[in-house]
Amino acid sequence: MGGRTVAVFTGELDVTADAVIVELHRRGVPVFRCDPAAFPAEMTLGARFGAGWTGHLRVGRRVLDVADVACAWWRRPTPITVPAEVPESQWVRREAVAGLRGVLAVLPWLNHPEDIRAAEHKPQLATAARVGFAVPETVLTNDPDQARAFVEAFAPVIYKPLTCGVLDGGRVIYAGPVDPAALDDAVRVTAHLFQRQVPKAYEVRATVVDGRIFAARIDALSEKGRQDWRSDYRNLRYTADRLPNDVADKVRHYLRLLRLRFAALDFVVTPDSEYVFLEANPNGQWAWIEDETGMPIADAIAGALEGAAR
Repeated sequence: MGGRTVAVFTGELDVTADAVIVELHRRGVPVFRCDPAAFPAEMTLGARFGAGWTGHLRVGRRVLDVADVACAWWRRPTPITVPAEVPESQWVRREAVAGLRGVLAVLPWLNHPEDIRAAEHKPQLATAARVGFAVPETVLTNDPDQARAFVEAFAPVIYKPLTCGVLDGGRVIYAGPVDPAALDDAVRVTAHLFQRQVPKAYEVRATVVDGRIFAARIDALSEKGRQDWRSDYRNLRYTADRLPNDVADKVRHYLRLLRLRFAALDFVVTPDSEYVFLEANPNGQWAWIEDETGMPIADAIAGALEGAAR
Protein backbone atom coordinates (compact mmCIF):
# COMPACT_ATOMS: atom_id res chain seq x y z
CA MET A 1 0.00 0.00 0.00
CA GLY A 2 1.27 3.56 0.14
CA GLY A 3 -1.43 5.69 -1.49
CA ARG A 4 -3.37 8.62 -0.14
CA THR A 5 -6.98 7.46 -0.46
CA VAL A 6 -9.12 6.79 2.60
CA ALA A 7 -11.65 4.01 1.93
CA VAL A 8 -14.87 4.17 3.96
CA PHE A 9 -17.09 1.08 3.99
CA THR A 10 -20.55 1.90 5.31
CA GLY A 11 -24.23 2.03 4.46
CA GLU A 12 -25.86 4.78 2.42
CA LEU A 13 -27.42 6.48 5.45
CA ASP A 14 -24.68 7.03 8.02
CA VAL A 15 -24.49 10.56 9.42
CA THR A 16 -21.56 9.54 11.62
CA ALA A 17 -19.48 8.63 8.57
CA ASP A 18 -20.76 11.75 6.81
CA ALA A 19 -19.23 13.98 9.50
CA VAL A 20 -15.80 12.40 9.11
CA ILE A 21 -15.91 12.43 5.31
CA VAL A 22 -16.78 16.15 5.32
CA GLU A 23 -13.73 16.77 7.51
CA LEU A 24 -11.50 14.62 5.26
CA HIS A 25 -12.68 16.57 2.21
CA ARG A 26 -11.95 19.82 4.04
CA ARG A 27 -8.41 18.56 4.56
CA GLY A 28 -8.05 17.64 0.90
CA VAL A 29 -7.89 13.88 1.51
CA PRO A 30 -9.35 11.73 -1.31
CA VAL A 31 -12.15 9.45 -0.08
CA PHE A 32 -13.72 6.38 -1.67
CA ARG A 33 -16.99 5.50 0.04
CA CYS A 34 -18.96 2.38 -0.75
CA ASP A 35 -21.27 -0.17 0.82
CA PRO A 36 -20.06 -3.80 0.54
CA ALA A 37 -23.72 -4.78 0.12
CA ALA A 38 -23.34 -3.59 -3.48
CA PHE A 39 -21.19 -6.68 -4.12
CA PRO A 40 -21.60 -8.64 -6.32
CA ALA A 41 -24.67 -7.17 -8.04
CA GLU A 42 -23.45 -3.56 -8.39
CA MET A 43 -19.78 -3.81 -7.45
CA THR A 44 -17.02 -5.47 -9.45
CA LEU A 45 -14.00 -6.98 -7.74
CA GLY A 46 -10.83 -7.71 -9.66
CA ALA A 47 -7.78 -8.80 -7.68
CA ARG A 48 -4.61 -10.73 -8.38
CA PHE A 49 -2.13 -12.22 -5.95
CA GLY A 50 1.59 -12.22 -6.78
CA ALA A 51 3.97 -10.64 -4.30
CA GLY A 52 0.76 -9.39 -2.68
CA TRP A 53 -2.79 -8.49 -3.62
CA THR A 54 -3.26 -5.98 -6.42
CA GLY A 55 -6.53 -5.03 -7.99
CA HIS A 56 -9.55 -2.82 -7.75
CA LEU A 57 -13.14 -2.35 -6.66
CA ARG A 58 -15.48 -0.74 -9.17
CA VAL A 59 -18.86 0.79 -8.33
CA GLY A 60 -20.41 2.39 -11.38
CA ARG A 61 -17.76 4.72 -12.78
CA ARG A 62 -15.86 4.97 -9.52
CA VAL A 63 -12.78 2.77 -9.13
CA LEU A 64 -10.68 2.08 -6.05
CA ASP A 65 -7.17 0.75 -6.61
CA VAL A 66 -6.41 -1.29 -3.49
CA ALA A 67 -2.74 -0.27 -3.74
CA ASP A 68 -3.80 3.37 -3.37
CA VAL A 69 -5.52 2.87 0.00
CA ALA A 70 -3.68 4.58 2.85
CA CYS A 71 -6.26 3.66 5.48
CA ALA A 72 -9.68 1.98 5.50
CA TRP A 73 -12.58 2.47 7.91
CA TRP A 74 -15.10 -0.34 8.44
CA ARG A 75 -17.97 1.77 9.74
CA ARG A 76 -21.52 0.40 9.46
CA PRO A 77 -21.70 -1.57 6.18
CA THR A 78 -24.87 -3.33 5.12
CA PRO A 79 -24.59 -7.15 4.99
CA ILE A 80 -24.11 -8.71 1.57
CA THR A 81 -27.28 -10.40 0.34
CA VAL A 82 -28.08 -12.47 -2.73
CA PRO A 83 -31.66 -12.76 -4.05
CA ALA A 84 -33.26 -16.09 -3.21
CA GLU A 85 -34.07 -16.69 -6.89
CA VAL A 86 -30.36 -16.85 -7.73
CA PRO A 87 -29.39 -20.55 -8.03
CA GLU A 88 -27.55 -21.74 -4.92
CA SER A 89 -28.03 -18.29 -3.41
CA GLN A 90 -26.64 -19.17 0.04
CA TRP A 91 -23.46 -20.61 -1.46
CA VAL A 92 -23.15 -17.61 -3.77
CA ARG A 93 -23.44 -15.29 -0.79
CA ARG A 94 -20.81 -17.19 1.23
CA GLU A 95 -18.40 -17.08 -1.71
CA ALA A 96 -19.03 -13.35 -2.20
CA VAL A 97 -18.39 -12.59 1.47
CA ALA A 98 -15.24 -14.73 1.58
CA GLY A 99 -13.83 -13.26 -1.63
CA LEU A 100 -14.43 -9.62 -0.75
CA ARG A 101 -13.30 -10.11 2.84
CA GLY A 102 -10.11 -11.82 1.69
CA VAL A 103 -9.06 -8.89 -0.49
CA LEU A 104 -10.08 -6.21 2.01
CA ALA A 105 -8.21 -7.99 4.80
CA VAL A 106 -4.85 -6.81 3.45
CA LEU A 107 -5.75 -3.11 3.63
CA PRO A 108 -4.40 -0.92 6.44
CA TRP A 109 -7.32 -0.30 8.81
CA LEU A 110 -8.39 2.08 11.55
CA ASN A 111 -9.88 -1.04 13.16
CA HIS A 112 -9.44 -4.28 11.22
CA PRO A 113 -12.85 -5.92 10.55
CA GLU A 114 -11.67 -9.18 12.12
CA ASP A 115 -10.64 -7.33 15.28
CA ILE A 116 -14.03 -5.61 15.33
CA ARG A 117 -15.82 -8.96 15.10
CA ALA A 118 -13.67 -10.46 17.87
CA ALA A 119 -14.21 -7.49 20.19
CA GLU A 120 -18.00 -7.44 19.74
CA HIS A 121 -18.50 -10.67 21.70
CA LYS A 122 -19.27 -10.61 25.41
CA PRO A 123 -15.99 -12.37 26.30
CA GLN A 124 -14.80 -8.75 26.19
CA LEU A 125 -15.84 -8.81 29.87
CA ALA A 126 -12.91 -11.13 30.58
CA THR A 127 -10.53 -8.67 28.92
CA ALA A 128 -12.02 -5.83 30.96
CA ALA A 129 -11.44 -7.77 34.18
CA ARG A 130 -7.91 -8.62 33.03
CA VAL A 131 -6.94 -4.93 32.82
CA GLY A 132 -8.43 -4.27 36.24
CA PHE A 133 -11.91 -2.91 35.58
CA ALA A 134 -14.70 -3.73 37.99
CA VAL A 135 -17.21 -5.87 36.06
CA PRO A 136 -20.71 -6.79 37.32
CA GLU A 137 -21.50 -10.44 38.05
CA THR A 138 -22.86 -11.82 34.78
CA VAL A 139 -24.43 -15.01 33.49
CA LEU A 140 -25.03 -16.00 29.86
CA THR A 141 -27.51 -18.84 29.61
CA ASN A 142 -30.60 -20.37 28.04
CA ASP A 143 -31.25 -22.48 31.15
CA PRO A 144 -34.22 -21.08 33.10
CA ASP A 145 -33.07 -22.80 36.31
CA GLN A 146 -29.65 -21.15 36.09
CA ALA A 147 -31.27 -17.81 35.29
CA ARG A 148 -33.58 -18.04 38.32
CA ALA A 149 -30.70 -19.06 40.60
CA PHE A 150 -28.66 -16.08 39.40
CA VAL A 151 -31.51 -13.66 40.05
CA GLU A 152 -32.03 -15.07 43.53
CA ALA A 153 -28.32 -14.72 44.32
CA PHE A 154 -27.70 -11.24 42.89
CA ALA A 155 -31.03 -9.38 42.84
CA PRO A 156 -31.67 -6.80 41.55
CA VAL A 157 -30.68 -8.12 38.13
CA ILE A 158 -31.10 -6.67 34.65
CA TYR A 159 -31.43 -8.39 31.28
CA LYS A 160 -29.30 -7.04 28.41
CA PRO A 161 -29.67 -8.02 24.75
CA LEU A 162 -26.47 -9.42 23.28
CA THR A 163 -26.91 -7.60 19.97
CA CYS A 164 -28.65 -4.39 18.94
CA GLY A 165 -32.00 -5.60 20.28
CA VAL A 166 -34.04 -4.76 17.17
CA LEU A 167 -36.97 -7.16 16.65
CA ASP A 168 -39.15 -7.87 13.64
CA GLY A 169 -41.30 -4.85 12.91
CA GLY A 170 -38.73 -2.42 14.28
CA ARG A 171 -39.46 -2.89 17.97
CA VAL A 172 -36.40 -2.55 20.21
CA ILE A 173 -35.47 -4.39 23.41
CA TYR A 174 -33.50 -2.32 25.92
CA ALA A 175 -31.75 -3.34 29.11
CA GLY A 176 -34.23 -3.61 31.95
CA PRO A 177 -35.01 -5.17 35.32
CA VAL A 178 -35.77 -8.88 35.50
CA ASP A 179 -39.01 -10.15 36.98
CA PRO A 180 -38.16 -13.60 38.42
CA ALA A 181 -41.70 -14.78 37.67
CA ALA A 182 -41.06 -14.19 33.95
CA LEU A 183 -38.15 -16.65 33.84
CA ASP A 184 -40.07 -19.60 32.42
CA ASP A 185 -39.22 -22.17 29.75
CA ALA A 186 -39.17 -19.41 27.10
CA VAL A 187 -35.63 -18.69 28.31
CA ARG A 188 -34.57 -21.86 26.45
CA VAL A 189 -35.36 -20.30 23.06
CA THR A 190 -32.08 -18.36 22.84
CA ALA A 191 -29.09 -17.06 24.79
CA HIS A 192 -29.81 -14.46 27.47
CA LEU A 193 -27.40 -12.21 29.34
CA PHE A 194 -28.28 -11.36 32.93
CA GLN A 195 -26.21 -8.98 35.02
CA ARG A 196 -26.23 -7.71 38.58
CA GLN A 197 -27.63 -4.19 38.58
CA VAL A 198 -24.96 -1.71 39.66
CA PRO A 199 -25.87 1.23 41.94
CA LYS A 200 -25.67 4.25 39.66
CA ALA A 201 -24.86 7.90 40.19
CA TYR A 202 -24.45 8.52 36.46
CA GLU A 203 -22.97 6.89 33.35
CA VAL A 204 -19.99 7.71 31.16
CA ARG A 205 -19.50 7.06 27.45
CA ALA A 206 -15.78 7.17 26.60
CA THR A 207 -15.01 7.42 22.89
CA VAL A 208 -11.36 6.62 22.14
CA VAL A 209 -9.38 7.47 19.01
CA ASP A 210 -5.72 6.38 18.95
CA GLY A 211 -5.47 6.70 22.71
CA ARG A 212 -7.20 10.08 22.86
CA ILE A 213 -10.22 9.80 25.15
CA PHE A 214 -13.41 11.83 24.78
CA ALA A 215 -15.44 11.18 27.94
CA ALA A 216 -19.06 12.28 28.21
CA ARG A 217 -20.97 12.16 31.47
CA ILE A 218 -24.58 11.08 30.90
CA ASP A 219 -27.23 11.97 33.48
CA ALA A 220 -30.62 10.36 32.90
CA LEU A 221 -33.55 12.55 33.94
CA SER A 222 -36.20 9.81 33.76
CA GLU A 223 -36.62 6.39 35.34
CA LYS A 224 -36.74 4.83 31.90
CA GLY A 225 -33.43 6.45 31.01
CA ARG A 226 -31.85 5.39 34.28
CA GLN A 227 -32.49 1.76 33.36
CA ASP A 228 -30.99 2.18 29.87
CA TRP A 229 -30.18 5.67 28.61
CA ARG A 230 -30.60 4.49 24.99
CA SER A 231 -34.33 4.12 25.63
CA ASP A 232 -34.97 7.82 26.36
CA TYR A 233 -32.56 10.12 24.53
CA ARG A 234 -34.85 13.13 25.02
CA ASN A 235 -34.36 13.08 28.79
CA LEU A 236 -30.58 12.92 29.01
CA ARG A 237 -28.07 15.57 30.00
CA TYR A 238 -24.53 15.41 28.60
CA THR A 239 -21.38 16.98 30.00
CA ALA A 240 -17.84 16.78 28.66
CA ASP A 241 -15.85 14.97 31.35
CA ARG A 242 -12.40 13.59 32.11
CA LEU A 243 -11.64 10.04 33.21
CA PRO A 244 -9.50 9.53 36.30
CA ASN A 245 -5.93 8.73 35.28
CA ASP A 246 -6.10 5.12 36.46
CA VAL A 247 -9.32 4.51 34.51
CA ALA A 248 -7.86 6.14 31.39
CA ASP A 249 -4.78 3.91 31.65
CA LYS A 250 -6.99 0.81 31.84
CA VAL A 251 -9.00 1.99 28.83
CA ARG A 252 -5.86 2.29 26.73
CA HIS A 253 -4.57 -1.08 27.96
CA TYR A 254 -7.92 -2.69 27.09
CA LEU A 255 -7.79 -1.35 23.53
CA ARG A 256 -4.19 -2.45 23.05
CA LEU A 257 -5.08 -6.00 24.06
CA LEU A 258 -7.93 -6.06 21.53
CA ARG A 259 -5.84 -4.32 18.85
CA LEU A 260 -8.35 -1.49 18.49
CA ARG A 261 -7.55 2.10 17.59
CA PHE A 262 -11.17 3.18 18.06
CA ALA A 263 -13.92 2.11 20.46
CA ALA A 264 -16.77 3.48 22.56
CA LEU A 265 -16.83 2.22 26.16
CA ASP A 266 -19.72 2.49 28.61
CA PHE A 267 -19.31 2.77 32.37
CA VAL A 268 -21.58 3.14 35.36
CA VAL A 269 -20.16 5.42 38.02
CA THR A 270 -21.41 4.38 41.45
CA PRO A 271 -22.29 6.74 44.32
CA ASP A 272 -18.82 5.86 45.68
CA SER A 273 -17.22 7.10 42.41
CA GLU A 274 -16.19 3.62 41.26
CA TYR A 275 -16.11 3.12 37.48
CA VAL A 276 -17.80 -0.18 36.56
CA PHE A 277 -17.27 -1.49 33.03
CA LEU A 278 -20.47 -2.34 31.15
CA GLU A 279 -19.41 -2.89 27.54
CA ALA A 280 -17.24 -1.66 24.70
CA ASN A 281 -18.37 -1.20 21.13
CA PRO A 282 -15.53 -1.30 18.58
CA ASN A 283 -17.78 0.53 16.12
CA GLY A 284 -19.85 2.61 18.51
CA GLN A 285 -21.90 5.66 17.59
CA TRP A 286 -20.63 9.05 18.72
CA ALA A 287 -21.99 11.80 16.44
CA TRP A 288 -24.74 12.82 18.87
CA ILE A 289 -22.19 12.97 21.70
CA GLU A 290 -20.15 15.43 19.63
CA ASP A 291 -23.29 17.47 18.91
CA GLU A 292 -24.23 17.62 22.60
CA THR A 293 -20.78 18.32 24.06
CA GLY A 294 -18.77 19.96 21.30
CA MET A 295 -15.94 17.45 21.70
CA PRO A 296 -14.06 17.17 18.34
CA ILE A 297 -14.46 13.44 17.73
CA ALA A 298 -14.96 13.68 13.95
CA ASP A 299 -11.80 15.77 13.75
CA ALA A 300 -9.86 13.14 15.71
CA ILE A 301 -11.04 10.26 13.51
CA ALA A 302 -10.33 12.23 10.35
CA GLY A 303 -6.88 12.97 11.74
CA ALA A 304 -6.25 9.28 12.40
CA LEU A 305 -7.31 8.38 8.87
CA GLU A 306 -5.43 11.28 7.31
CA GLY A 307 -2.27 10.44 9.25
CA ALA A 308 -1.91 7.23 7.27
CA ALA A 309 -2.58 9.11 4.04
CA ARG A 310 0.32 11.54 4.40
